[in-house]
Amino acid sequence: MDAALKSLSYRLTETEDSRMTPKTPDVARPNGAATPPSLNGMRNDNAPVPAGEIAPEIAPLPSSAKRTPEAIAAGRPSREEAEAAVRTLLRWAGDDPNREGLRDTPARVAKAYGQLFGGYEQDADKLLERVFEEVEGYSDIVLVRDIPFYSHCEHHMVPFMGLAHIAYYPTKGVVGLSKLARVVDTFARRLQTQETMTAQIADVIESILKPRGIAVMVEAEHLCMAMRGVQKAGVSTITTQFRGAFRNDPNEQVRFLTLVRNKP
Repeated sequence: MDAALKSLSYRLTETEDSRMTPKTPDVARPNGAATPPSLNGMRNDNAPVPAGEIAPEIAPLPSSAKRTPEAIAAGRPSREEAEAAVRTLLRWAGDDPNREGLRDTPARVAKAYGQLFGGYEQDADKLLERVFEEVEGYSDIVLVRDIPFYSHCEHHMVPFMGLAHIAYYPTKGVVGLSKLARVVDTFARRLQTQETMTAQIADVIESILKPRGIAVMVEAEHLCMAMRGVQKAGVSTITTQFRGAFRNDPNEQVRFLTLVRNKP
C-alpha cells in the first residue's frame, strides 16, 4: 500500500513539474527554416526572419516594410489575366460582363487595384530615412493625429477605414510630419488586418528612428462587419501599440490618449 502511494505521489509530482516547465517551441518547419521567437519581424509576410537577426531591445526592420517579395513579383499575373479574373467574378455573381455597363469594368477594377494596393510597391523604411537633426534640442513628444486611411480586410477584401494617431519621443532628430502619414498609407494600401497594420507602423518607426518611445493608435470601421455577417454599422475598433517610454510608463500612455482625444 505504501509503495503504491509513493508511486502515485511520484507520478503526480512529475506531472506537475511538466506543467510548470516551459515548453520549448517547435523550431522545425517543413522548409527547414527556423521560427523567429516573435512575430515582430515577419508582419504580413510569408518570409520568416532568422532568429539570430532579431535584436533583444530594438525591433528589426519588418520584412513587410519592403516591397512585394521577389517570388511573388516574379509570378505576378499580367494585366490581361487580372481583367479575365474580374470577368469570371462578374459571371459568378450572376451578371453578364459583356453588357454595356460592365464591358469596361474589368479594366477599371484592375486600374483601381493598382492604386488601392499600391502599398506593395512602396518601401516604408525609405520614407523615414531623412531625419532633421537641427531642432534646437527638442526632445518632447511629437504627435500627428487624425491621419485618415483606407484599407482592405485580408479576410474578405472589403474596405475598412478610419484614423491613425502616431506619437514619438525623438532622440537624434525628427522626421517630416508628412512622412508619418505616408507610412500609414503604405501599410494601409495592402490586404490587412487592423491589428497587424498597427504593429507594422510601430515596427518601422522603432527600427528606423529609434526613438525613446512610440505610441500608435488606430480606430476604424470595418465594412466586412457592417455590410455582411452581423451587419452592425457604426461599430469602431481601436488598436494600440506602445513602445519604450510609452510602454514602461502608464502616465505617458495617459498623456498620449489625452492629447489624441482633447481637441480644440
